[in-house]
Amino acid sequence: MMSKAIQGFFLFLTLLSTQACEQEEVDGQVVLPSNLEVSLEKQANGQVQVTFMAEKANFFRVSFGTENELPELASGTEASYRYDSPGVYTIRVQAHATETNFISEERTVTISEQDLGLGIPESGFTSPERYEGYSLVWRDEFEGTNLSGDWVAEIGDGCPDLCGWGNNELQFYHRKNAELKDGYLVITAKEESMGGKNYTSSRLKTQGQQNVQFGRIDFRAALPRGQGIWPAFWMLGESITETPWPASGEIDIMEMIGGAADGRDNTVHGTLHWDNNGAYATAGGKTSLPEGAIFNDRFHVFSIIWTEESITWLLDDEVFHEISIASDAMDEFREPFFLLINLAVGGNWPGSPDASTNFPQQLVVDYVRVFQRE
Repeated sequence: MMSKAIQGFFLFLTLLSTQACEQEEVDGQVVLPSNLEVSLEKQANGQVQVTFMAEKANFFRVSFGTENELPELASGTEASYRYDSPGVYTIRVQAHATETNFISEERTVTISEQDLGLGIPESGFTSPERYEGYSLVWRDEFEGTNLSGDWVAEIGDGCPDLCGWGNNELQFYHRKNAELKDGYLVITAKEESMGGKNYTSSRLKTQGQQNVQFGRIDFRAALPRGQGIWPAFWMLGESITETPWPASGEIDIMEMIGGAADGRDNTVHGTLHWDNNGAYATAGGKTSLPEGAIFNDRFHVFSIIWTEESITWLLDDEVFHEISIASDAMDEFREPFFLLINLAVGGNWPGSPDASTNFPQQLVVDYVRVFQRE
């Protein structure tokens, strides 16, 4: 004989099944969900979060308005999607009673270049065109439509001599990723295949065209962001063709290794690399923006003041680090250097991009100015 407990369990299952059928059908008719509510929230890096609820819905499907996309089954009452291109997208949420019986709501969302970390900020720090005791000896304001002859584009992945540019970087450098736009130099890192690499970007230098030896250098730029993104404004000794690195010297005016973790998108580094009596040597410092701010939000000015005795790093005209170069072991820093601007992807220091990294990414440069003491 069946126990009362087992009888009660089967009665519960029967009632549950009956209630489900009553929800889905009334007099043979499917009961559609009702009161579908949909809300959207734009988040960082082109991410959009959609939250929804409806009465008598058995499940939901969501489409985010991209080409040839079909509504996908949602897990629970929310879904998210990361856009990689600006545009106006129609998001459709379907609340289902059965696979073929549902109600739906649509919402539009506008994704701007700023939402993707692209575009040109409208504000930021600006440095003066004159400093007491200095003369402006060279500048590039990046006006017009073509780069000046002072800049040389490096092409490739560094192979065969310096594969991965010495850092296991993942990009293939190409001239087309650097353009002048509205008075700015814009270097774009893209996720695309070229030269056996999965990313493209640009690297520019003034080698053989413009050298600097002492003075003040200002670099106004808005930086990209994201894990594995590595913008830099730096200098190499003009003697590098005859004197191998690091004996020719390297001055990193600004480097940022991107990533939201550990405040990396809001921290920049200034570093020296040199040969210390036959041994590789490096030293440097860093500075960070206040919590909540990142270098992608607005323009900042990255500077050094370089004398025969020291190199000083500044962010928005505030000193954050200084290194003495007075010793004989640092003689390379009393020789001419040329300038470089590049946007790398991946490498030993930043690591590789991951699912949180949004492409394309842009380094936007307003100007480079070189001053020397009068």
